[in-house]
Amino acid sequence: MGEHSDTIAAIATASGAAGVGIVRLSGPHAFAIARSLSDREPRPGGVGHAHFRDSAGESIDDGLLLAFAAPRSYTGEDVIELQAHGSIVLLAALLARCCELGARLARPGEFTERAFLNGKLDLVQAEAVADLIAAGSDAAARAARRSLDGVFSRRCGALAEALSALRMHVEAAIDFPEEEIDFLSAPALRARLDAVQQQLRELLREAQRGQRLRDGLHVVIVGPPNVGKSSLLNALAGSDRAIVTELAGTTRDVLREVVRIDGIEITLVDTAGLRDSEDVIEREGIRRAHHELAKADLALIVSDGAAPVTSELSGVDVARRLYLHNKCDLTAHPPGFAPGREGHLWVSAQTGAGLDALRTALRDAAGQGEGGVGAFSARARHVDALRRANAHLAAARECIEVQRAGELAAEELRLAHLAVGEITGQVSADDLLGQIFAGFCIGK
Repeated sequence: MGEHSDTIAAIATASGAAGVGIVRLSGPHAFAIARSLSDREPRPGGVGHAHFRDSAGESIDDGLLLAFAAPRSYTGEDVIELQAHGSIVLLAALLARCCELGARLARPGEFTERAFLNGKLDLVQAEAVADLIAAGSDAAARAARRSLDGVFSRRCGALAEALSALRMHVEAAIDFPEEEIDFLSAPALRARLDAVQQQLRELLREAQRGQRLRDGLHVVIVGPPNVGKSSLLNALAGSDRAIVTELAGTTRDVLREVVRIDGIEITLVDTAGLRDSEDVIEREGIRRAHHELAKADLALIVSDGAAPVTSELSGVDVARRLYLHNKCDLTAHPPGFAPGREGHLWVSAQTGAGLDALRTALRDAAGQGEGGVGAFSARARHVDALRRANAHLAAARECIEVQRAGELAAEELRLAHLAVGEITGQVSADDLLGQIFAGFCIGK
């Protein structure tokens, strides 16, 4: 029957001596172990009071016994839950007795792994279980719940179907080589390719939003020296984390601080002032600032009051940016966003003016926005797979429109299809599964 045919046991929860603890069993011998352990016959779908006894017949504890017959259970196997008092000592004795009767200790995430292998969940839904447990905000919890309900999986499935249909059209041209060139230039094929690319880009954008909800937002603060970058980090962090002086070049290295805004984790990175410098140490700090920007979800580009953004800062290479005009208390400009200047915010790190608007902007950039409506949780591997699929789709377009090479286009479409399949586990390697489920807690 293989590795996954045996019966496993784990303490699912233990909430203290006055609370309730659960020992969970899953596998073909779960019901038999429950019979030997207690004084009652497990009834599928039923729950009842039971006395749990050791090998000598002495009482370990009494509590409730719940039985779930395969396939109508979380794992798709026979499952028993033993609810007892929450004492760690009692639960350990109960767990040891289960192992004496033929169970073994579960690996981290093995219950959810079995649910995946038995077709109860796809890989995205399995990961969403862990995301739901680890959610640090209401928005992140709702996003994880949507992924667990299959929202992300269905979007991936629809994209995979569209890619499959596109592959069929291109491969049909290969089967009739005398018509291939005309077929590849047909407007219908290009329209279908446009539609699939748009579908993929939208899914990638929403997956990136879901990743930010799950992992938090990586924000890099950049700008020339002495515009108040470190003061801004201190104001958002609520503590003097960064050294602030009137001397240019005080910040020589990157400084990280994690803050939470409405439950969303945001990593703020203060960087060296961007300018031309002959100082070797300062130049290294500037190099590290540019390195941080390459990983940023959002760049806060800080300038001094009403001063214009320099050409050097205008070339900052980051997908999303917000221009902060600091020290508005020293100018006549009111704090907040100005009409007609989208993406420009006037603040004062010294007085706190405009910082509430900045916190709202950071929360929205993290994907929460309007309570995270419509968002689903996603992980870095999901985003990476969609990016690879997008690159293969772009290469397929090149093969069709420029090279008129149907065979090459078909191969790029196949690779795009495989990348999307990795997300839900339709295409997966054993080492990937091991990495995913190893991150779960025992009992899940």
